[in-house]
Amino acid sequence: MNVERFIEDAIAEIKRNIQGRAIIGLSGGVDSSVCAVLAHRALGERLVSVYVDSGLMRQSESERIEELFKDLGLVRVNAQERFLEALRGITDPEEKRMVVGETFIRIFEEEAGRIGSDCLIQGTIYPDRIESDGGIKAHHNVGGLPSRVEFKSIVEPLRDLYKEDVRQVARALGLPAEISERMPFPGPGLAVRVAGEVTSDKLDVVRRANAIVEEELKEFNPWQALAALLGKATGVKEGDRIYGYVIAVRAVSSQDAMTAEAMELPWKALRRISSRITGEIPAVCRVVYDLTPKPPGTIEFE
Repeated sequence: MNVERFIEDAIAEIKRNIQGRAIIGLSGGVDSSVCAVLAHRALGERLVSVYVDSGLMRQSESERIEELFKDLGLVRVNAQERFLEALRGITDPEEKRMVVGETFIRIFEEEAGRIGSDCLIQGTIYPDRIESDGGIKAHHNVGGLPSRVEFKSIVEPLRDLYKEDVRQVARALGLPAEISERMPFPGPGLAVRVAGEVTSDKLDVVRRANAIVEEELKEFNPWQALAALLGKATGVKEGDRIYGYVIAVRAVSSQDAMTAEAMELPWKALRRISSRITGEIPAVCRVVYDLTPKPPGTIEFE
């Protein structure tokens, strides 16, 4: 791919397709960040970047995103309770994705209404479209969109790129390494790393476990590393029998996320992760490591 040519063409496409004001959903991931920078170069002050704090993000993530993108005039929408309420009682993984997708789009519609815009820009990439079209899973910004959307146009400048292509564009745009090399993170956030119903208690547990896994596995440079909360099992802590949460650790290598292999991590590293999670998070009594490739598994648990 000719990166400089792509940047020129993408900016020209955005200018051509958007005459008035537009909003972009900026999550802080490499896809939406690249899209936001391209759109800002094309539209300037006619672009409003919206970060929706769903309460489903990783530890300290919202504050860091606000800091990184303050020069784009980032608007932060605090919607933690709104997402939790929307997810209440839902256990089906695809229904979770649909609910998260609809909640995001309704918030974007509200923010667009405030600035008089009817255009949404999204960082959808090619694998998102393949997996949604193929029925593998509904992406919140593709197959997870509700049937009724008030936007007259949804512009997706990265729709034909793979993740590594997007990283090349990010580097060429001068984005910091913590964005250009950032591990993929699902649009529905930690909601798809909690098996079953999503609650604030479970989110707190899985958020802390994810932080430990990412910290401990950083040196191994995984394509994606995560912790997921599976359910409960019997354990023993401080001499007492408890019924605590089970955390699954997953680390994979991949090129484009269409296929993935579980990483063969050193036993010492896995033991250290297990000790930290069970020691630092009182509600967790077991840690397991997922060896399943994709396929037959997926990278995320839901």
